[in-house]
Amino acid sequence: MSGACRSGAKEIITGGSCGALSDFPENTFLIPYKALRDEGASYHYVKPSRFIDINSAALKAIEKTIVEYGMKYQEVVTWTTDGFYRETREKVAYRKQEGCETVEMECAALAACASLRHAIWGCILFTADTLADPEKYDERNWGKDSFEIALKLCLDAVINI
Repeated sequence: MSGACRSGAKEIITGGSCGALSDFPENTFLIPYKALRDEGASYHYVKPSRFIDINSAALKAIEKTIVEYGMKYQEVVTWTTDGFYRETREKVAYRKQEGCETVEMECAALAACASLRHAIWGCILFTADTLADPEKYDERNWGKDSFEIALKLCLDAVINI
């Protein structure tokens, strides 16, 4: 089906937790505007590049929604990797030098798939665990207090596209 995902969805906003690479408190909402591609899936959908940009229409809808909720947000570069075992001290330090402030497992792949299918896709992240301190990994409470509001934000943001 040209112009849409095979399921017919044309506007998609996802939400999920991420690891903090910078000093963000748990349950901080963040909007990735580009993702570092360090996973394998995204390379099956769009040509290789170091980063993939997030759709600007999705970003505007997400920002509008978060402001409507009276919340603050920050745009970030995220590091997408499909293996948490790759999150070594050395690699975390390197990714931070490249400007990444979060780490997660889906953003780059979903952006690439949406691009191939000509769908508008964006993502709302919230911080769960943290790798900001290179000497101490902290799982915190896995962002459990953010799941419900994240779902509401995603549903309202897709309406704002």
